[in-house]
Amino acid sequence: MKKHFILKILILLTILSFIMVSYGNYNSNSNISNNVSSKSIVVINLTEEIDPGSSNMFRTTLENINSSYIKAVIINMNTPGGILENMLSMVNFINETEAKGINVYTYVPEDGMAASAGSYVAMASTGIYMGSGSFIGPSTPIVVGGTSLEENHTKNAMVSLMESMATAHNRNETAAGIMVENNTAYTESQALKINLINGNYNSLNSLINGKNLSVYKIIYVNESGYDQFLSFLSNPTVDGIFILIGIVAIFLDLYHGTVILSVIGVVMIVLGLLGAELIDASIVGLIFLLFAAILIFLEFKTQHGIALLAGLITGIIGIYFLASSYYTSNPGYSPSPFGLDFYITAMLIVILGVILILYIRKIIKSYRRKIFTGTESLIGTDGIATNNIPKNGKGFVSLDGVQWEAINNGDDINANDIITIIGRNGLKLIVKKKDIK
Repeated sequence: MKKHFILKILILLTILSFIMVSYGNYNSNSNISNNVSSKSIVVINLTEEIDPGSSNMFRTTLENINSSYIKAVIINMNTPGGILENMLSMVNFINETEAKGINVYTYVPEDGMAASAGSYVAMASTGIYMGSGSFIGPSTPIVVGGTSLEENHTKNAMVSLMESMATAHNRNETAAGIMVENNTAYTESQALKINLINGNYNSLNSLINGKNLSVYKIIYVNESGYDQFLSFLSNPTVDGIFILIGIVAIFLDLYHGTVILSVIGVVMIVLGLLGAELIDASIVGLIFLLFAAILIFLEFKTQHGIALLAGLITGIIGIYFLASSYYTSNPGYSPSPFGLDFYITAMLIVILGVILILYIRKIIKSYRRKIFTGTESLIGTDGIATNNIPKNGKGFVSLDGVQWEAINNGDDINANDIITIIGRNGLKLIVKKKDIK
């Protein structure tokens, strides 16, 4: 009863995941106009990485607003950057908003950052304003696992984009290009001095007052639960680990036979694949993970640990290549999605793999020990017949003082004859008269 309940819960979670990804266009920010009684300004808090979650927040916030009830949009930015594909979507949403006659300002608070992919979003804005101690850039894109040709192609495309956005907003085109070309960052004072930004304010309220926007109602926008769900699944390391854990869970169920592990494994794999779809993961990474699954399941036959460990290492390679540029429309990341955390994770996977190998060997040994317990352990041992047992007839024998029903599979046995146990049939022992030479 309990097992069926758990299975139902896991299946329900899988269905809900599919529904959230398939029909997640609804967002609490998507109908701002319904809550606006007078002209307002919208403040979007971009304080996370740029990924499908933050991109969806921009889409649901900006796609339906118009200048009749929205005076301006302010992006309150403190982001390390993220996925270039989602950055390009956010830039497009900003351009569409400006085309409606609504100014979009980016504000980087004190000690904040408009780093990497965030610098492109800022450059797309009508105005960029920064607090003391903040910085903008560096902006060089990262092509994971890409060739030098692919890296140069992506870099050149991003240089052109950054320079064109700077020119469109009367900013320093050369300085903007250098952020991408040389991976340069500028402090607030440096950026202001070279006309890369439009001004500085030490607080968001100061910006609002300085732009004469304080008379308008402020609508604050943060990532919704659905946006956060997308963000969580938009990490190639998380997606790869989910898929790898799912494979291992199903593999372990071959030894335990609980079904629950298999269901958990399927749910994990589904979540990992959903995340891979969100980031438009490289097919190369998925192929490596498929090979990892084959090697891991090969361990069930070989049982020496090498196939399992090789599978986990292949899985780590697959996780890395999920973020690569091969066979995907995703141009790359800024900054790189892989750092010290990824290498620590890879080491932990290998260590856990060794522990898993030892655990499986223990299970295998326990199965082998079962052969030598119970009635099987009696085969080959000797006992004494307690009564006459004719050929192919039934009777009783005594082993260590314990009486067993027996079937004679040899010559006639007399009472007190020494017998040898040669097999069993259920709870009956198959015996024959011991040859005494």
